Amino acid sequence: MSKWNFDLSSLHGPQGMSDDDLAYRGSRYAEVRDALYANPYRGGRSGEAPGQLPMFKSTIRNAWSGAFSAHADLLKQAAARTVDSRADLRWGPDGKGFRRMLSPNGICLLGVWEITEESQYSGYFKEGAKGLIIGRYSSDGNETRRGQRRSLSLAGKIYPTMNPNHATPLVPASFLSQEDLGGMHTDFINDAELRNAPNVTAYRRGLYLLIMVRAGWIFPLVDKVPDARQLHEIAELGKPKGERTRCPEHMLLKMAPRQARIQGEDLDFRDEVYAHIFKPGAPEPTGSMVFDISVSDTGESVGIPGFRRVKVTNWRRIGRITFTAAVASYNADHVVHFHHPGWRDNRNDAKTAIRSGGRRVR
Repeated sequence: MSKWNFDLSSLHGPQGMSDDDLAYRGSRYAEVRDALYANPYRGGRSGEAPGQLPMFKSTIRNAWSGAFSAHADLLKQAAARTVDSRADLRWGPDGKGFRRMLSPNGICLLGVWEITEESQYSGYFKEGAKGLIIGRYSSDGNETRRGQRRSLSLAGKIYPTMNPNHATPLVPASFLSQEDLGGMHTDFINDAELRNAPNVTAYRRGLYLLIMVRAGWIFPLVDKVPDARQLHEIAELGKPKGERTRCPEHMLLKMAPRQARIQGEDLDFRDEVYAHIFKPGAPEPTGSMVFDISVSDTGESVGIPGFRRVKVTNWRRIGRITFTAAVASYNADHVVHFHHPGWRDNRNDAKTAIRSGGRRVR
């Protein structure tokens, strides 16, 4: 897709549960990978060639669509679907996927999740756990360039295998990590502290605070906690049946200190990611992006909705994510889907889940 021409702001595709979601029984890593590489925005197999990248719009109009009318409440549908559906690819009836209402601009990363240190946790937080990972690095809003106030985020799906050609469909564990939801002036992605329970400084969004207000209204109705995502899916991935779930409360992902810092004014974060993975003019990736995985069970949330500080102490590094490939493509923005783990009153007990059977039960 070296040439493209499409609407950058209008919604399309199913926001709520669709056939792709209802039919899901797992996926193969290779099929998700191949979908991402099917239509890069720019030249080169990975879209790494210099050139323009699309800027899809997250709009107030779309976020509030159906809020006070008989029409479908699209954001509410999308919020419920992200929790209820574990589908990894959502093609839609026309094969063109769906437009994201939030975080519409991203770049997908492929690599390995690995826990290298002793830990008290279960599943893929346990020492020795190693699996393939597909991530999507994005900005939650319309700001993608250095110097702008952005809320950078990394969503991921971890497959319990190191075989990229596994034949049997698998259900990966999902996570979501992000900077302050109100945005920050983080010039280098090296410095972004991505947490599953980030701070919230809503007033920084200016007029687009109206999108945060709408999301903050909808998400508690659909699930429970609007500004944090638990980690139990990782703690239960590959866990033997009968073993107790032991899940950390907090996770921090931050690029390793030894990573190079990519220079350039007004640099789009997607090009910054490419520069870590590709040397200029090289057709194949030779670099990497390494994120340290740190966890803690000691944290306190203080404040009010829209202005909240999550104070975490006793961070301990237990592993790393190593990304060695990246692609910005139409399917990375419109087809690949990152499920949000549903809230539990007790993160270690599936019986305390807030949602079940497509509805809130607590």
